[in-house]
Amino acid sequence: MFTLPRLLLAGACAISFQSAAHAADHATSFQAQALLDKAVAEVNAAGPDKAFAEFNDAKGSFKTRELYVFVFSMGGVYEASGANPNLVGTAAPDMTDAEGKPLVREMIAVAKSKGHGRVDYIWLNRSDNRVEHKRSLVQRVGDHIVGVGYYAG
Repeated sequence: MFTLPRLLLAGACAISFQSAAHAADHATSFQAQALLDKAVAEVNAAGPDKAFAEFNDAKGSFKTRELYVFVFSMGGVYEASGANPNLVGTAAPDMTDAEGKPLVREMIAVAKSKGHGRVDYIWLNRSDNRVEHKRSLVQRVGDHIVGVGYYAG
């Protein structure tokens, strides 16, 4: 016989399992950092123009699972976007997250003040249509902000 506490426990376990399974589908912070390190090395080795073209290639080695490389100028203009190369050249300094946080301005501030860091925000995960916590790791390379974001669960 099921009692209310047992039903509640079963429900909590099911939700916990579903959340854990959902999180397991996401790339990890280590994978995101590895892709960022690879992207920064590519900019330094090949130069910005060649590297940005590689980052924009949907079938290239700079896009894996939901991870992709993006690049902003220090003024907030897209220079590369592995998620949507059509964004290249568009100004995005005032782009906000789902809660109104000015995330590109924060990326610029992090790049200017520390040279590298992370920015946390709320973003729509297009793969499953859920609004989730996302973290972007960013690094300044010359006059460019190179970044990789991952869903932090």
